[in-house]
Amino acid sequence: MKYGIDIGHNCPPDSGASGIRSEDRLTMEVGNKVIDKLESLGHTVIPCKPNSASTVNRSLGSRCDKANSNRVDFFVSIHFNAFNGKANGSEVFAISDSGRKVAQKVLDEIVKLGFFNRGVKSGSHLYVLRRTNMPGILIECCFIDSAKDMQIYDGEAMANAIVAGLTGKVTNTPVNPVPNVPENPVANLPANPVIDQGSNKDKSILRLQQSLNRLKITDKNNRPLTEDNSMGPATSSATEKFQRIVGVLPTGIAGNTTWDAINQILAKRVIQGTHASGVIIRYLQYRVGTDPDGIYGPKTEAAIKKFQQQNGLTADGIIGAMSWQKLID
Repeated sequence: MKYGIDIGHNCPPDSGASGIRSEDRLTMEVGNKVIDKLESLGHTVIPCKPNSASTVNRSLGSRCDKANSNRVDFFVSIHFNAFNGKANGSEVFAISDSGRKVAQKVLDEIVKLGFFNRGVKSGSHLYVLRRTNMPGILIECCFIDSAKDMQIYDGEAMANAIVAGLTGKVTNTPVNPVPNVPENPVANLPANPVIDQGSNKDKSILRLQQSLNRLKITDKNNRPLTEDNSMGPATSSATEKFQRIVGVLPTGIAGNTTWDAINQILAKRVIQGTHASGVIIRYLQYRVGTDPDGIYGPKTEAAIKKFQQQNGLTADGIIGAMSWQKLID
């Protein structure tokens, strides 16, 4: 069977929601696993996510065009929900009778993982289901701003559930995980510990303080952190400040999502135009003094060029090694 797999969003300005976790990151994680698992079962898979698009509508249209031009047998769009931090559960959208049948099978598998069953719903309002020529479904795996859902969520289990619902088969074939962002020497420890005001072991808090200082994140009094490996109010307030900047739920507690954001930025990847979005762009926008919306638009480009000019760099709007050196020690 030939599947069209649409990894939701991940194509600025078509970017996903933020909560306790990032929708873009989770759709990429689950989508890539689903693709690999379907291929391991002998199915043909057409990835439908475009590499770039100038508008959200063009991003959505490109996904449909890819599925239609390749005449896939079934279309699957993978998403995660966000609402008010209180809603939770999984739901699947479909339009056709054949789509609804598959939607029910996929949903049944997902709720076995422990998620609340929100039901199979009409997808008549969804662009990608209306504009594709074959049966299809859009999966809202769970809520990224629900603590309950995020405690249950596991990318491997979610991908297995989707594949089982689509094919009736389960595969535990190892897949390539979403690559870990290279870490800097300060952050190069075996794991990302959850750090709150009750933490005080090893050098985990020191690592957090050093990382936030490198990123020029100050405490509530706009002072650099004292690197004392003690999780006091100053470090907690700086952590919360960083979380607000990059679009992570501002708890003041450094969990996996916060460490992911820190490591993404400290990897200092080359950033060029619309080829990046989300956490890194929001941080850059904060540093160059423009609204942190996570989208590299004209205002962001102008602010970056101004920053480069002020620091004696080539004002090309590209964040390369020299620009990162001025941003991060």
